[in-house]
Amino acid sequence: MDLDRSPLAMPFPDLPAIAGVTLRVARAGYKEWGRCDLTYAELAEGTSVAGVFTRNVCCSSEVELGREQARAGRARALVVNAGNSNAFTGYRGREAVEQIMAQVAERLACDQREVFVSSTGVIGVPLPKDKARAGVSAALDAAECSWEDAAATIGTTDTFPKGAVARAVIGDRTVTLAAIIKGSGMIAPDMATMLGYIFTDAAVEPAFLQRLLSEANERTFSCITVDSDTSTSDTVLAFATGKAGNAPLASFDDPGADAFAAALNDICRQLAQLVVRDGEGARKFIEVAVTGAVSEESARKVGLAIANSPLVKTAIAGEDANWGRVVMAVGKAGEPADRDKLSIGFGGHWAARDGLPLADYDETPVARHLQGSEVRIDVDLGIGDGQATVWTCDLTHSYIAINADYRS
Repeated sequence: MDLDRSPLAMPFPDLPAIAGVTLRVARAGYKEWGRCDLTYAELAEGTSVAGVFTRNVCCSSEVELGREQARAGRARALVVNAGNSNAFTGYRGREAVEQIMAQVAERLACDQREVFVSSTGVIGVPLPKDKARAGVSAALDAAECSWEDAAATIGTTDTFPKGAVARAVIGDRTVTLAAIIKGSGMIAPDMATMLGYIFTDAAVEPAFLQRLLSEANERTFSCITVDSDTSTSDTVLAFATGKAGNAPLASFDDPGADAFAAALNDICRQLAQLVVRDGEGARKFIEVAVTGAVSEESARKVGLAIANSPLVKTAIAGEDANWGRVVMAVGKAGEPADRDKLSIGFGGHWAARDGLPLADYDETPVARHLQGSEVRIDVDLGIGDGQATVWTCDLTHSYIAINADYRS
């Protein structure tokens, strides 16, 4: 399936090498496509790992095993398969994952629980063991590749490779974070909503890295949606090789911990927004800013109700300033709200304040704002101090076409 590059696409950034990380790609042939579809990242001994995983109860064996492995906090390698999610495949799917883990562990002379595996693509088709074995063998012996090659290889319906970089100062050391991500459809916040991998040369203890990633996830990956569908395979992993030589971070009491946390939040936000920009069929990037809620969590739920509404998303696609659809979405969210205190706006222009349309409302600047590729919706509930920002995209005819033909 040939897909046009998203009009919201961003250029791939210049990602620096991360000490302790080696990237390679290979072609396993999971689908009939003429490109690499297996990514391998080798990690230095002692690398810390943290992860957040989908809450979809029909998750893949990769997710089940990954959850268990992340608790141990150490990693030596990552393998990502594209084209086959290996979800809903029973014992055959698990055997395929364990085969990959054992194959890599034998080469690295490490515990196979230190080998993480992710898969993405069609659900319900067992990962072919022969193709996986050949693909892993090819990757283990392949030349090192670029970040952009690795980012392109993990994609499925993605129309552009996605990467991000951030830096932080810890003591007298500057540490670097580099990351790649894939995601375009089946995107809805319920932990994370795609496959994302963050690599840093910082030294961070596993438990603290897990805390930081979980907290960042709540403000970034769990604040995006394309189509309200939560994947069976969603995974975000953070790997810290410790090669920068900083004093290991174990808590917020350590010098530089705040700076590293800010950098991790920044890179997660960059990645999350890139996924929305590549939403299947997307033509507009939408930011929904909710204020005046009873809590931050309530504000996020209201924002997601708006962002997930097909009526709101199609109105934006049609550049229709139908703010009544936003009112509807607020009301259905199931969160505390007062109709007579509600305010709605677009792009800095209020359409309704305190439960009433503005007497002098001029739709002209709103219509002009909706014609752009980036749209902002403001909602003030007027009943508290809670606030949150959610990101989504419009819903177009192309989304239907992409997903109707997904398996062909």
